[in-house]
Amino acid sequence: MITIVGSGKVGGDAALFSALRRLDDEILLLDIAEGLPQGEAMDTSHALAELGIDVSVRGSNDYADMAGSRIVVIVAGAGRKPGMTRMDLLKINSKVVGGVAAEAKRHAPDAILVPVTNPLDPMVHVAHKESGLERGRIVGMGGMLDLSRFREFIHGATGHSRDSIRALVIGEHGENMLPLVRHSSVSGIPLADILPKEKIDEIVESTKKVAAKVISLKGATVHAPGNAIAAILESIVRDRRQLVPVSTPLEGEYGHSGIALGVPAIVGRRGVERIVELDLDAGERAVMDAAAASVRSAIGSI
Repeated sequence: MITIVGSGKVGGDAALFSALRRLDDEILLLDIAEGLPQGEAMDTSHALAELGIDVSVRGSNDYADMAGSRIVVIVAGAGRKPGMTRMDLLKINSKVVGGVAAEAKRHAPDAILVPVTNPLDPMVHVAHKESGLERGRIVGMGGMLDLSRFREFIHGATGHSRDSIRALVIGEHGENMLPLVRHSSVSGIPLADILPKEKIDEIVESTKKVAAKVISLKGATVHAPGNAIAAILESIVRDRRQLVPVSTPLEGEYGHSGIALGVPAIVGRRGVERIVELDLDAGERAVMDAAAASVRSAIGSI
């Protein structure tokens, strides 16, 4: 069973995308708001019925119902409103995520935790601390979402198929994210050989700012986060051992410890199986260090 804690728009979409990918026979939507997870589960089930997909989606307000879950996704918390940064959410959501992680430890001690709540990297740290799990079982979602946006801008600039684009985004899920241009390509051709530097710089900046733009236009980001969650879950459930950008606790990787940060990692059925350390150039290292400093400051203020 996969449990998704938080049955708002992102949680609901995560359940739908996971069911469409047939990642488990049973998906539980869990929320403290009475009626919300039940209604979301019914709505999702009606769509699955028309598609002929035999995945059971149900809703609950009882943490005990997550017993036996192999994955617990943490989406619960306050959403980011127009004009807010992810760090504005820190004090509110650290209590929420800490509480959910403790409940997961109690009722689903063997589960892998996938924190999604913003600000993502500090919340991954909180989930790790409150659950007491080994760090490989803490797989934060952020970089996968940033990657989807980066790929879309590359697609728009080059006109090439989205499927032909390979890219990577690490660092903080926020203002100090690091789209890795040197490790990005289209049909195997390095991005720098296809686009001029000025256009690439524009794409990088757009990737960093587009979430705020979507929020200003429609109030929240929903479909892309829901799909990014399902993509990470698929690598875990199917033991694909893919290189995935995830936020996970660091123990010396990239020169940092005691924080969680977005890094490239091999993700399979045990969660984060190995963090891949890339040889960053001076500019990339500076962004990564700034990201670490930002997250460390946030953690220190909790």
